Amino acid sequence: MVNIKEIDPESGRWAPFGVQLRRSRRAAGLTQAQLAKIIGCNPSTISVAELAAKQVSRRFAEAADRALGLHGTLALMWQQASNSAGLAEGFTEFTKHEAEAREIRLFEIGLIPGLFQTRAYAEAELACAVDLGEVTADQAEERLTFRMARQKLLTRTPAPLVYAALDESALRWQLGGPGVMAEQLERLEELADGPPNIMIQVVPFSMGVHRSFRSAVTLLTIGDNTQLGYTETLHRGFLERDRTTVISWRRRYDRLQVDAPPRAESLAMIRRIRKELAP
Repeated sequence: MVNIKEIDPESGRWAPFGVQLRRSRRAAGLTQAQLAKIIGCNPSTISVAELAAKQVSRRFAEAADRALGLHGTLALMWQQASNSAGLAEGFTEFTKHEAEAREIRLFEIGLIPGLFQTRAYAEAELACAVDLGEVTADQAEERLTFRMARQKLLTRTPAPLVYAALDESALRWQLGGPGVMAEQLERLEELADGPPNIMIQVVPFSMGVHRSFRSAVTLLTIGDNTQLGYTETLHRGFLERDRTTVISWRRRYDRLQVDAPPRAESLAMIRRIRKELAP
């Protein structure tokens, strides 16, 4: 009997990619040799990738996605691992779980969430970070590429349920100027009135102290129903695993959803603010 080495998904930058590849291959009922034949590579390449022995190519990740019917999951994980040096500390670990989450609940203050950003809006935000000396120009470019790639998870199959509660300040701050902001709000309208897996609510200033959170928070539910939380300080992110803490955050989020205006009213507010930007 052959002993198959299993790897810890937390053991290295490429470990999550290798674990996902192996799980998906096994779920498809394929051996390494069979998958290699479909992709058109050497079986040793599959072994190297699954063991996270070294970095594989983007072309390999895309080919494996097609062969296994993963709709871009491996390509997204490849991009994440490749660009992790340009991401905030703690954020890389969070996005490993975000990529496979069944449900995402987020609350954002001041900024449109990265999953919903247009390229122009993201470029304007990252340009500000460069001007403030928070990141280099190269790191900003890496973050932009990764941010745009992350958005593919919204349309993967099966798509995650995404609940987004956006503080009114996120809609009011004219990042990049009126033109960029109008385009961004139009994108929000499309999402709020479009895909059934995405639900957007606006938390108006009028809620005052009844707003459940004072900082941005994201809650993830992953495949085995494990719930994780994520929040950030100015310099780094924190992935919260403590069950009691995450349950507390979830209750606060549930209350926020109940207190905030419903989807239709929130959509009307987004549309109204966008029209205010018209020349």
